[in-house]
Amino acid sequence: MMKEIILQTTWLEWLGVTFSIFQVLLARFNNPKNYLFGIAGIILTLFVMFNSKLYAEFTLNIYYLIMSIYGWLYWKYGKQTHEIEITKTNKKEWKIVSGIVLGSFGIFYLVLTHFTDSDVPIWDSLVSAFAWAGMWLMAKRKLENWILLNISNIISIPLMIHKDLYLYAVLSLILFCVAISGYFNWKKILNQNNA
Repeated sequence: MMKEIILQTTWLEWLGVTFSIFQVLLARFNNPKNYLFGIAGIILTLFVMFNSKLYAEFTLNIYYLIMSIYGWLYWKYGKQTHEIEITKTNKKEWKIVSGIVLGSFGIFYLVLTHFTDSDVPIWDSLVSAFAWAGMWLMAKRKLENWILLNISNIISIPLMIHKDLYLYAVLSLILFCVAISGYFNWKKILNQNNA
């Protein structure tokens, strides 16, 4: 069984997952170069998600690509001439996050149910909605990005298994674990900066 799974896994999946693991590990250590690995992983993942009919995930990865380019530039320079600091999400930003989650879920669900052959419109929409909001917070270098990304990760694991994308299910589990660690590492950095 395991040998069959390994043999069925394409080189695009292997490389996409490998780059994505490097990306999240570098993000955990607050390294702006995480985005460069992320961009490579995202480009490969686009092909995998489209071929698996995970259209919201495909769209999410286009968003990841745009936000990765934006995030890398914002992390490096922001509006100043030095890297932006980690901060907590304020009330206004939480309202934006809620709007991103609810709005993107609604849009994805309607599009997936009316214009695609998706067999998992609710789950695909949920994963993408929380990830869209989490990635927006990561690009803003907000501590709580890890929480939203982990909601997406925990929903993604059974979705990837359902789609026989076992390597991406393992990646989601790894991302879940690293995000827990990343949250506490960023919180420590935030507390040190505030001290």
